[in-house]
Amino acid sequence: MSKIFFTILGLLIIFQLSAQELITYEVPGGYKYSAHNDDFTVLVRTPKGEWKDLFEYNVEVDLDTKSIASMAYFDFSGKVEVMIKKNNGLVNKVNIRPAILGIQSIVKGNTITFSLDKPSKLSIEIDGDRLHNLHLFANALEKNKPNPKDPNVIYFGPGVHQPNDQPGNVYHIPSGKTVYIDGGAIVKAKFFISDAKDVTIRGRGIIMQPERGVEIRNSKNVIIDGLTFINPSHYTVYGGQSNDLTIRNIKSFSSKGWSDGIDLMSCSNVEIDDVFMRNSDDCIAIYGHRWDFYGDAKNYLIHNSVLWADIAHPTNIGLHGDAEGKGNLIENITFSDIDILEHDEDDRNYQGCLAISASDNNLVKNIRYENIRIDDIQEGQLFNFRVYFNEKYSNAPGKGIQNLVLSNISYNGRPVNPSLLEGFSKDRLIQDVEINNFKINGELIQEDKTNNYVVKDFVQELKFK
Repeated sequence: MSKIFFTILGLLIIFQLSAQELITYEVPGGYKYSAHNDDFTVLVRTPKGEWKDLFEYNVEVDLDTKSIASMAYFDFSGKVEVMIKKNNGLVNKVNIRPAILGIQSIVKGNTITFSLDKPSKLSIEIDGDRLHNLHLFANALEKNKPNPKDPNVIYFGPGVHQPNDQPGNVYHIPSGKTVYIDGGAIVKAKFFISDAKDVTIRGRGIIMQPERGVEIRNSKNVIIDGLTFINPSHYTVYGGQSNDLTIRNIKSFSSKGWSDGIDLMSCSNVEIDDVFMRNSDDCIAIYGHRWDFYGDAKNYLIHNSVLWADIAHPTNIGLHGDAEGKGNLIENITFSDIDILEHDEDDRNYQGCLAISASDNNLVKNIRYENIRIDDIQEGQLFNFRVYFNEKYSNAPGKGIQNLVLSNISYNGRPVNPSLLEGFSKDRLIQDVEINNFKINGELIQEDKTNNYVVKDFVQELKFK
């Protein structure tokens, strides 16, 4: 009996050790000094293994202050131990967000240690400093890496890549291709997908300071997975009149004017999963017609993600559409299991962590926000739902907002501006709104407690549960 027991125990130990795996990536030589941030030293190891030193990248954040924060990343399975040293002083207090992860740390002097047993996207903030924080991305191990010798694979190996023979620093990707960017690669270019289908752009590499990260036009079945985007001039992912899009496990930083995260115009059948977006404009925006893109926007699932808007909206729906025609239908959109870490906007016209700005004859319907956790924000509103005419961007007011559900929403933080529901006219209404278990600092928003929200004209059938 004892022999069987110890045999099983030994096999379990061997299995556990084999399940522990850690992958780190070297930075290309030319970037070891120019891209390095010395605020923190970050080390990681499997339990009781050798410490591995990660490279800490500079990432510029916040349009108003142009602050320089830090970012590091690795891949793992099983369990890892993390050690972070603050290089310019002691640590009095550390905050590791999102809070829902419940990560407990130990602080000694200038050193923070904690363990991870699942992939996580973290902000480590010392003494309340959100502008010079450390972003740590602990990815799952990659599966089914493509073969670099496959003729349908465009491979970017370790090193720096920049197109020399194509104007505008653009890589054009045709149908049927898989772009693979290795974790030790930096690509200084935009990926452009136009009139194509069945395209995948994936890997653990970095797209550094492009005009836009990935631009998708009139295309179908496009996947973007696993990459990090550092300081594009404009959008991280820009999509127009395209269908069947999957955006998964991307990480994004931007700090310029109009440097939105993911902006999609007249796109349908979209899944955005497990992304981390820190942007100085809307993190995720869903529109109808804009510029040379036409059509409705339907069937979106945005889930398991972290959104950080240094200015503007974490989420925004409906501002642009076909005002000169019949408008667009924007429908069947769900935001689920989202952590919002910041919203800082002083212009009331662009406030709202959860925003629907129905304009340009758009009808916005069947929208769900569920299991949303909002941390302390600097300035703004928790939600802003309006059918309105925007003097700067609109050519007509929206047609309406219908069937809107907010369920299991929480905010913990300082007082913010009251949230807003406002229709435009008796035939351009907000209709059928259900608010279920929405808490502000632990207190339910209820119909008879209107200090936290304002209901203006042309709002019908607002229900609290």
